Amino acid sequence: MEETYRIERDSLGEVHVPAKALYGAQTQRAVENFPISGRKPYRAFIWSMGLIKRAAAEVNSALGLLDPTRAQAIVQAATEVMEGRWDDQFVVDPFQAGAGTSHNMNTNEVIANRATLILGGNLGEYRVHPNDHVNMSQSTNDTIPTAIRLGCLWRLDELLQTVDELTHALHEKAVAFDNIVKSGRTHLQDAVPVRLGQEFGAYARAVARDRERIERAAEGLRRLGIGGTATGTGLNAHPEYHPRMVARLSEISGLRLYTSDDLFESMQSMADMADFSASMRTLALTLTRIANDIRLLSSGPTTGLDEIRLPPVQPGSSIMPGKVNPVLAEMLNMAMYHIIGLDTAVALASQAGQLELNVMMPIIAHDLFEMMHVMIGAVRAFTRKCVVGIQANREKAEGWLARNPILVTALNPLIGYMAGAALVKEAMSRNLTIQEVALEKAQKGELHHKDTGLPLSEEDIRAVFRDLRRLTEGGLVGSSGGGG
Repeated sequence: MEETYRIERDSLGEVHVPAKALYGAQTQRAVENFPISGRKPYRAFIWSMGLIKRAAAEVNSALGLLDPTRAQAIVQAATEVMEGRWDDQFVVDPFQAGAGTSHNMNTNEVIANRATLILGGNLGEYRVHPNDHVNMSQSTNDTIPTAIRLGCLWRLDELLQTVDELTHALHEKAVAFDNIVKSGRTHLQDAVPVRLGQEFGAYARAVARDRERIERAAEGLRRLGIGGTATGTGLNAHPEYHPRMVARLSEISGLRLYTSDDLFESMQSMADMADFSASMRTLALTLTRIANDIRLLSSGPTTGLDEIRLPPVQPGSSIMPGKVNPVLAEMLNMAMYHIIGLDTAVALASQAGQLELNVMMPIIAHDLFEMMHVMIGAVRAFTRKCVVGIQANREKAEGWLARNPILVTALNPLIGYMAGAALVKEAMSRNLTIQEVALEKAQKGELHHKDTGLPLSEEDIRAVFRDLRRLTEGGLVGSSGGGG
């Protein structure tokens, strides 16, 4: 019977490794030690680690530290990792030993074994050694923070484009809904009129501003501390290794990257990662608010606001026929709550470093990549399956506005605050509109200009309420009135 494992040895002794696995002893130990969540590294992380190992082999070879044959085999193997050919070989749970040594060794072993096969050797033979060759001039302590930065930048354009798509969709609705005048609401109570387009225009602008925050925060991720090795001193790395690595990483990836002006800071501090995480949290807060508004504006349809109608994408109840729920907005809420929770984990992990190293990097990496992944998927679905299909219910929106007693605010320049408050009280007690009560009092000569004391005419009142859109454009309405 064919053996299902091979025996490898590390500094602690023998380890049984699956016979066909590209990873080796240290990875297998991590698999056995940390059967925690069943989760695996994100593609962004695997790509970034492959990129680092490829660039390191090229730089070390150019510096005369790594023989060209091994270097070329590492480059080929690392490129295959970047391309996703060996994703199933990255098996270490994100909840693992501190700093990410297991992640780093998983990468080193996969590339070393694949490079060994390329050179005609057998798995576990290590003609290319995981530590001596693949990890040359590196430490977990500088590769992992570099991979976090690169992985976030790798999906940055996709994230920004997804946010842009939502901004555009909201802006399109703002334009389409600009001629619908409706009740504004503050404290969930009636307020002065707004246009439905103004509401959606504000949503679009808020999302666009959050996009700017994300892009600005991402700039900090472009500073790479690769070459600091274990503590920031650069021990066991060539003096030219750091600048050459940054240049080569930039060339291979097409990303705009910078050398660090302080390798110690780049390895000790996770502030750049926390800043980027916080920018996504801010977007999550904005999107939560917008999703809540969408749910409220579409509530009903017969017993709620019903000012907008959402695309019916699925039945809403297993017991109530015909019910349709705002499922995309609900999904967005849940996704954003998850992202906010992940940001909290990143924040706590970012402050948990001691002295020369933050050992919580594995969870910072995983949570940042998950934040981006969930954000991209949730925003894209919300945009395409909900926002682009939203329709306005003009009749309901204008109907609510007609009964809104706070329209009396437009009369303030004529009759003053206290007289307006009395009108509201009477209108509500008699179940009449504010216009009806104001016209009735003007007809009886009971409504007077607050400054001149002259009675206001019915035409004075009608002039204020004739064009309700004018009430959404600022300025003083009816301030020049004065009797007649």
